Amino acid sequence: MCDILLIEAFYDGSHRSLIDLLHRTLSPRSILVTLPGTKWPWRARCSSLILSDLIPKNENNSLKYLFCSSITNLSELISLRIDLRSLKKIIYFHENDLAYPKQNEKQEQRDFQYGYNQILTALVADICLFNSFYNLNTFLDKLGPFLNRIPSPKANIQQIRQTIESKSQVLYYPLEKSLIPIEIKTDKTGPLCIVWPHRWEHDKDPETFFSVILELHEIYSLTFSLIILGQSYGECPGIFSEILNKIPSSYIRHWGFAQSKSEYEQLLIEGDVVVSTAQHEFFGVAMLEACRAGCIPIVPDRLAYTELYPNEQHRYRTQTQLLNKLKEYCQKPDYVRNRLPKQDTFQFEWEKNDGIRQKYLQLFENNISN
Repeated sequence: MCDILLIEAFYDGSHRSLIDLLHRTLSPRSILVTLPGTKWPWRARCSSLILSDLIPKNENNSLKYLFCSSITNLSELISLRIDLRSLKKIIYFHENDLAYPKQNEKQEQRDFQYGYNQILTALVADICLFNSFYNLNTFLDKLGPFLNRIPSPKANIQQIRQTIESKSQVLYYPLEKSLIPIEIKTDKTGPLCIVWPHRWEHDKDPETFFSVILELHEIYSLTFSLIILGQSYGECPGIFSEILNKIPSSYIRHWGFAQSKSEYEQLLIEGDVVVSTAQHEFFGVAMLEACRAGCIPIVPDRLAYTELYPNEQHRYRTQTQLLNKLKEYCQKPDYVRNRLPKQDTFQFEWEKNDGIRQKYLQLFENNISN
């Protein structure tokens, strides 16, 4: 009997991976309804209207649970589909728009609706799941200043925060089993291989990363290889085309989106270090996938990274510290490969860690309270 409705309004990337993992695990109890993972702003604004037509009628009240990401405005969906109101409604926050960095005041005013939709969604949900404590805490902390932008009369911010906080919890994003066997190589040779596996967008700050890479090459004349992964969902920062004219082609081991998951995983295995320069990160699936493949992480000492990467040796505070780390590692690649401590990813692994798997499955058990 199908009693679980799984919804994903942006069916791509980590959103797609999580909902597919749940669907495979919960089947035949679950049905899955999705929208294409394109045009994110339109999905955030309008997905409820489209989904209300796509979701099957809850005949005989057979559906008991609803799980979706926070890109869907749940308050709109429930208003349009009253037959879904009685379901246990579980929302997963891959990200929160209240903490998303805006480039200017005009964008902040234009995009107010995204954060507002997420607040309404959290209020009507029965359980709010966040993929990190950083995600949860920034959502709660920024809720007040965000709602205070509304002209008088003001909303009851304290009550809204208490309501959301009382039904919120952190449930780390699970890493599903890799498609290819991961055997961490101990016999690598040659120059240090640096991996950058992020979306090609400004909030991942590729400008800082490539500035450091150029300095390693032009000022210190160091040899290394680059694996640049990820994809662009919109306007691509110009630095990606500029850097190709400044770095020798022999330094580029891979450039661009991997065409398959197995190719992606193989490229991660080839890497020695994986770098983030993100200005906006609530979890960072790609970084942890690279760590599982054996890469040494180099992450900024901010955002969710401070929580997820407890070893201070893996973190940096300034661009100069990032440069110095990479400079040292380029000079001593064998030391990096054989001596530096790696990041343990066991707590996130769906197949290996029964604890994280059970936490997800318990969401869909009758004896678990809202």
